Amino acid sequence: MTQKYTILFDLDGTLVDTAPDLMGAHNHVMKKYGFPTKSTDEIRNLVGQGAGALIGRSIWGQAKKEYQSVTDQEIKDKMSKDFVEYYGKNIIKQSTLINGVKEFLKWCKEKNISMAVCTNKQEHLAIDLLKKIGIYDYFEYVAGSNTFDYCKPDPRHITSIIEILDGDIKKSLMIGDSETDANAARAASVPVILLENGYTEKKTSEIYHNHLIKDFIGVEKIVSTYLKD
Repeated sequence: MTQKYTILFDLDGTLVDTAPDLMGAHNHVMKKYGFPTKSTDEIRNLVGQGAGALIGRSIWGQAKKEYQSVTDQEIKDKMSKDFVEYYGKNIIKQSTLINGVKEFLKWCKEKNISMAVCTNKQEHLAIDLLKKIGIYDYFEYVAGSNTFDYCKPDPRHITSIIEILDGDIKKSLMIGDSETDANAARAASVPVILLENGYTEKKTSEIYHNHLIKDFIGVEKIVSTYLKD
């Protein structure tokens, strides 16, 4: 193993508050196809499982009687494609780093901690966002929903990254904001640091976690307890 420790990060709602730009893309698609738009707060509860799931949860999460006609997979695919295309062109209009992220990433680098992103965002969108927001170079690897043949909550999304980084499951952490992150990490036997008020419909008390944080201010204290030989 080349690094002392490995930390995997979710992206949306964990490293970056992407909800405003996701909302813009979401509402663009909703208007185009004749469906109601949503507020930023509502979008925060919809993201986490990829574009298709975002569109699906938005439409089918509302009264089924209103959308009985939206059952055509071809239409759903077109909506997802339009979402990704529009979002890709407007990926950093209003998105911002979660408080304390850059300082924490710098600290991890100083401690020789190996870092990677494990997101259900498409890989090319994740890389583009990380570059444009200025934190891409902190990570040794970025795995999106389409990097492997599986993604969170499948634990292999996590274990495959750790293996690629020549890491050790017993010396790894996952930092995320939703049950998708927590369930994947738990199945992989990796401790979870959970951000409050994540991009999820579930309450914090309903999501598995080892540690709960508001943002990245002071997270070094938690991680330091794991940095043991």
